[in-house]
Amino acid sequence: MGSAMQDSTSPNSAANKQVEKPPVSHGRRSTLAQKIWETTGSYISVALGSVVGGVARYLISVLFMSQLGDGFPWSTLFVNVVGSFIIGFYAALSGPDGRLFATPRQRQFVMVGFCGGFTTFSAFSLETLRLVHSGNVRAAFLNLAVSITGWLVAVWMGHALATRLNRLKGT
Repeated sequence: MGSAMQDSTSPNSAANKQVEKPPVSHGRRSTLAQKIWETTGSYISVALGSVVGGVARYLISVLFMSQLGDGFPWSTLFVNVVGSFIIGFYAALSGPDGRLFATPRQRQFVMVGFCGGFTTFSAFSLETLRLVHSGNVRAAFLNLAVSITGWLVAVWMGHALATRLNRLKGT
């Protein structure tokens, strides 16, 4: 029995030789997985960001509806202004002169995925049209003016803030 134990742990044993050899398919799997990630990683990053952004938008919509009612599209206005700020901020902060290193996939996750799923210009369009159809043309134009102004101001503020942060010394 002692010799069997020695055989299984000795460097020349058959069992040890099998353990030392990596399986042939292991190398293929990692290469295949890498190729799949290289090919689909951007799509996966955008899709995951869209899920997170969409769920965040839905939760904000529920919160605003419960607190403010449905007389004016406050939640859409809010997410579009905040989303504009986020994309301006992150674009500058993680851009070539930014202080935050972000891979292209991280930028795609935030800027295309999250912001795309979070902001909702199709909902904005529909809500504005519904205001017009309900005879509330004044609210529709107010929504249009405040939204466009808010988006542009927010993206500018986000970009300006991140640009200032990029100029700070230190890490």
